[in-house]
Amino acid sequence: MTVTIEQNTSAMDSERDPAEKIALARADYPGARKWTYANAAQLGVLSEASRAAIASVVDGQVSGDAIKDDWWALAASAKSRFARLINAREAEIAYTKNVSEGLNIIANAIPWCEGDNVVLCPELEHPNNVYAWLNLKKRGVEVRLMPGRNGDIDVGPMIEAIDSRTRVVTVSTVTFTPGFRTDIVALGKACRERDVFFLVDAVQSTGVLETNVEDALIDGLATSSAKGLLGIGGLGFLYCRSAWIGRLEPAYLARFSVDVPGAHESEMSGEDYDLMADARRFEVGNYNWAGIAAVDASLERLLELGPEHIEAHVVGLATDLAQGLGELGLPVTSPPAERPRSHIVTVGTLSARGAQATNDQRLDDIARHLKAERVKFSIRRGLLRFAFHLYNNGEDVERIVTLAREALAKG
Repeated sequence: MTVTIEQNTSAMDSERDPAEKIALARADYPGARKWTYANAAQLGVLSEASRAAIASVVDGQVSGDAIKDDWWALAASAKSRFARLINAREAEIAYTKNVSEGLNIIANAIPWCEGDNVVLCPELEHPNNVYAWLNLKKRGVEVRLMPGRNGDIDVGPMIEAIDSRTRVVTVSTVTFTPGFRTDIVALGKACRERDVFFLVDAVQSTGVLETNVEDALIDGLATSSAKGLLGIGGLGFLYCRSAWIGRLEPAYLARFSVDVPGAHESEMSGEDYDLMADARRFEVGNYNWAGIAAVDASLERLLELGPEHIEAHVVGLATDLAQGLGELGLPVTSPPAERPRSHIVTVGTLSARGAQATNDQRLDDIARHLKAERVKFSIRRGLLRFAFHLYNNGEDVERIVTLAREALAKG
């Protein structure tokens, strides 16, 4: 009887349209019901399924019943699912602690020579994708810092800056603020033609916007699990294209990085060793098992709902919010006309700093009112920043606009 019910339920789920599936998924995210939660760019909401997965790992260690072989199977599952999410292969995926570690792994594995250079746009990158490269200047690496244009990473000048000594070009797929998509396809093509490693910080796109490393000609991708992947902190993924893995030498080495066929993880092969032929050469030490359990559960849902459907959902919400706030006369930022909006909506004037307040009294009044009314959002570089995920709906958009209107009326 139970099997019949499960089969019928599964059949019903397969018949539902994508929008209905996404709407139903909201029920598994308590934080999205407790708050008007529009802060996925800072931290995603954890699902009940991910919490149960974490509890299973923790409870096993509390009781002493944990079997590490089961954890290895879990790690393989999450890697495989993440690879599917970005159209990569499991062998091209390594576990990291966070985005910063992934970026630094690549930055320090490139075979640099004095006089080589890296190209990036610092004013629109998160500091973690700037300091990793500035740190290389002491090794004689030239860091070519390209300007942005009206809040957008202008890839044209970046491509022009590439020369015979360029080893890496790095950008965010979506900037953390103002939240515009980067033309990564154009950059990827230019880098592939010149044999330059194209590295992206994809923490603001993976899990929430469709990300395809093959189509975009990406060589390396770093992300964490705590934002769009809807996991917890302390875990990340690094993708490295198979054609590059053998060309990179990791700066740090541990047992997981070394190929010792048929041996236990505690056993050595001697002083002579071979690195893992796949992305595991970049892994150092044991994993964040609870983090892997959480993200494995969330990846299962992301794949089930479909990245393309999640993207359509969140971009629709972002478009509606941008329109609603714009109709109130607020300075909503707009991406270049040739590129679609992301899931992030920012309001205000972009500045070099500002994570506590804007330089606009109206926006500060709105921010205070939103916080008082249990709306989760963030302020970055002087901009109010709202970011949606699969658990958001039109009611969230309407509430933010209504509260903003109230704050303006009071002011």
